[in-house]
Amino acid sequence: MTAHILALDIAGNPFDWIAAQDAVLYYATGKVAWELGSKEIVFRGGYSRAGIQSKIRIKPIIAIAGSEIMARMLHAELPLGNQNHLLFKRDRYTCAYCGGRFVHKDLSRDHILPQSRGGKDTWMNCVTACRKCNQDKGDLLVEHFRSLLYVPYVPCRAEHYLLSGRNVLADQHEYLAAQLPKHSRLL
Repeated sequence: MTAHILALDIAGNPFDWIAAQDAVLYYATGKVAWELGSKEIVFRGGYSRAGIQSKIRIKPIIAIAGSEIMARMLHAELPLGNQNHLLFKRDRYTCAYCGGRFVHKDLSRDHILPQSRGGKDTWMNCVTACRKCNQDKGDLLVEHFRSLLYVPYVPCRAEHYLLSGRNVLADQHEYLAAQLPKHSRLL
């Protein structure tokens, strides 16, 4: 299992999941402004002339100082992505039309305004649908098919990182969960 580190901007906003090896570079160059978490990962380096081995201890949550991080974050959009698992997790594996709960393989992405009618592939235009409902809807407009049982929304940054994290450590989950808005379906 590869550990991923939750990278934050200096104000504590989630920025990215980074590999532990990449976090070492931020530590080594003095760009870690602060850190959180009870667990540590220890990386060992070479030996000095005095026979002392270098070590860098990294925490599961780090805030990275630097203008390039802030500039990237301000312009970064939260991607819907080609993999439907983020959408399905947001919608709790529930079909927006029939309300049934399904396993991943029995679900599909439905465009509320079909792409054939100019609909975009965005968080606000996509919902989870079971394969049957999606096929029955085809390129119909929602008002000519069935009403949506829930409203789509764009996940906040904390929710996005909870949805996209695979092996989220307890410290990371607690940090992100504390930032979730009241309307989040992850609560």
